[in-house]
Amino acid sequence: MNYLGLKTCLVCLGFGLFACVGSKTKTEQSNFTKIDSLTETYLALQDSMLQTWNVLIDDENEKNKAMHQLIHVLIASPEFEKEGLISLEQRLEQLERIRFSQKTISNPHVVEEYDFASNSLISELLSQIESAPNLQGNSKLQMLVDQIKISEQRVALYRSDYDSVASAYNLFLEQYKTYLQEIDLNLNQEKRPLFQMASDR
Repeated sequence: MNYLGLKTCLVCLGFGLFACVGSKTKTEQSNFTKIDSLTETYLALQDSMLQTWNVLIDDENEKNKAMHQLIHVLIASPEFEKEGLISLEQRLEQLERIRFSQKTISNPHVVEEYDFASNSLISELLSQIESAPNLQGNSKLQMLVDQIKISEQRVALYRSDYDSVASAYNLFLEQYKTYLQEIDLNLNQEKRPLFQMASDR
């Protein structure tokens, strides 16, 4: 092979190697970009779940706080028997101890027990007020009653909001499980239970 032929052959070989390396680099960049995007989506879903859960729990806290205040208003009124109200206060404290978590909602009995205890407590408190016509004009008491009722009406909405985000998170884990295993992060890749799952059982 003469010099010109050898030179031409080397040039062609060089272009071929460059093309292979270029193709590999583009593939690697594409994979890195995809993984970065998936990581960002994963973290965004985690943030959304945390936010919707916090909204739900904050509302429960405000409702229970209003119930505590309502019981104290009733205790301060001479129309009510104190022992029964103290019993309600103790039940309210117990209610806060048995509250569900993001993990325990997988157990339908945990949610059912909490809801039953909460609903019966609210029902008894409102019955106490309805039995005392003299308290109907108490603006502070009425404000607390309204707060409790409105919070109760939001329960289903807030749980539905959480379920929507958690469902999207679970679907994301299903679709991109292989890619997520490549991400060099200590990611919790377990699916999250839903309120809907508990109520369907």
